[in-house]
Amino acid sequence: MKILITGASGMLGAALKQSALAAGHVVLAPTHRALDLEDEASTLKYLEQERPDAIYHCAAKVGGIAANIASPLEFLVKNLRIDSSLLGAAARTRVPNLLYMGSSCMYPKNISRAMRVEDLLTGPLEPTNEGYALAKLVGWKMVRIIGNDLNWKTVVLSNLYGPNDHFEPERSHLLAAIIAKIHHAKIANATSIEMWGDGTARRQFTYVHDVADFLVFTLSKLRLFPTTFNLGEPRDLSILEFYQVVSNQMNYKGEIVPNLSKPVGMPIKLMDVSESLALGWKPRTSIEEGIRNTASWFAESVRDEIQ
Repeated sequence: MKILITGASGMLGAALKQSALAAGHVVLAPTHRALDLEDEASTLKYLEQERPDAIYHCAAKVGGIAANIASPLEFLVKNLRIDSSLLGAAARTRVPNLLYMGSSCMYPKNISRAMRVEDLLTGPLEPTNEGYALAKLVGWKMVRIIGNDLNWKTVVLSNLYGPNDHFEPERSHLLAAIIAKIHHAKIANATSIEMWGDGTARRQFTYVHDVADFLVFTLSKLRLFPTTFNLGEPRDLSILEFYQVVSNQMNYKGEIVPNLSKPVGMPIKLMDVSESLALGWKPRTSIEEGIRNTASWFAESVRDEIQ
């Protein structure tokens, strides 16, 4: 197949590109300069010329809790523009297969059990990332409406981590932020690192290459998948447990100091992934191995920047 991957320079897009090439697909991975997804006319022209058989739509403005709190409107508007442009062009050119990347933040806040697809739009969103969540909900609805007679699906992803993640403080998610903190703490011989909140909030993180392999190698079976389905590591950990695992894997002995004045978001954010497990989803990478891989990649990227 000829596959278009939007956002191919990002963490998931890069992993999908690697998996798709390994599977023998022809991969289109245009840079922002080659394809500005906020430009509807250019996006339509690109799809008319290339005629992909499938699209993995990963492109989005993303960031951690601090970035979402600082710029909610930017997260909302920019992602709406990207999705409207790409999905509209894909509909006009009748792209037969499309996988839209949703996010667990689409779910209502304060659901104390594993979240199911039926829970979408049943309650208020978590305020700390409401702009991004609203944009993703609109994109999900667009896929359902536009792709009704096409093989278009939405996969609601847990938090991801791995090589090519964002490690900058203003953009990083939890695991990448912890890895960067500990890396720099070790260099500075710091005896402690800060943890936002008391560490009791729980999160679900999945290694990005496990997700990419599954989505690529099941592409031929996409028609059998539900219109919307959750995908992620079946279990969650507390934020404190993530700090402890990363500290152990990076051999850091310093103290983890809670900062109770900082926001922590939802107390629990675990998705029910039973439908995906029934379809063959089985993450292969343990949290320990994934963190080691990610920390090594980050250390190499930092060394490359310095040299």
